[in-house]
Amino acid sequence: MAEVATPSREDAQELVERRLETGILTLTLKNPPANALSTGMMTALKSALDEARDDKAVRVIILAHEGKVFSAGHDLKEMTAHRSDPDRGRAFFAETMELCASLMQTVVRHPKPMIASVGGVATAAGCQLVASCDLAVASDAARFATPGVNIGLFCSTPMVALSRNIPRKQAMEMLLTGEMIGAETALSFGIVNRVVAPEALTRTALELAETIASKSPLTLKIGKEAFYEQAEMGLSDAYEYTARVMVENMLARDAEEGIGAFIEKRRPEWKGE
Repeated sequence: MAEVATPSREDAQELVERRLETGILTLTLKNPPANALSTGMMTALKSALDEARDDKAVRVIILAHEGKVFSAGHDLKEMTAHRSDPDRGRAFFAETMELCASLMQTVVRHPKPMIASVGGVATAAGCQLVASCDLAVASDAARFATPGVNIGLFCSTPMVALSRNIPRKQAMEMLLTGEMIGAETALSFGIVNRVVAPEALTRTALELAETIASKSPLTLKIGKEAFYEQAEMGLSDAYEYTARVMVENMLARDAEEGIGAFIEKRRPEWKGE
């Protein structure tokens, strides 16, 4: 396999800006104009997510971007440069796709809820990244596409995220045509949760994050994991699994506190246990 260079901590911070305020970690992609998911960008983002995994100060993560493009997907210039390798780039391409798959699964399996804040274009693996997040807020200037078919490269890996988040007919329309869709269409498809004016995007994402951050962090972790686990199961297995999850959840200190607070009509004090 080709070796993918790991960016230094300083370089990683330049590619992905981290800002933590009142339990909300905002990770901003900072490589305009395309914010391409180069190997360096993907490594930096995955590193930031890995660091946030066990950080108790982080309750919710917002994935934002600098510039007019959320992300245009893989860095095609970086990939094309490896066509001159002895294997015509096979090893580098495989390493890149493996890294991308690892990043997307890190997003889905991360214990902290993730919100994409999309104020511009999100295409190919950039659209995949939005679809992989738990929630997404878009400005009415946002646009989405899986345009690989236009350049002879079907968006097969973005297809995984799309097909698990939106109806098949809509996913196939995007994949087969490669056409750009607007924010309102993305809302009707189910790619995003809310569409707002550009000037309201950051505020809306923060308000949504604040609402989620006010809940028990343990309950959020349990619920997010269970949601994706049961989604891949048959009906009977899903009910059996989630019943076990609820039993264990009921025994948690936060569930006892939350139920007690509800009965006593007071605000719960979460301990994350």
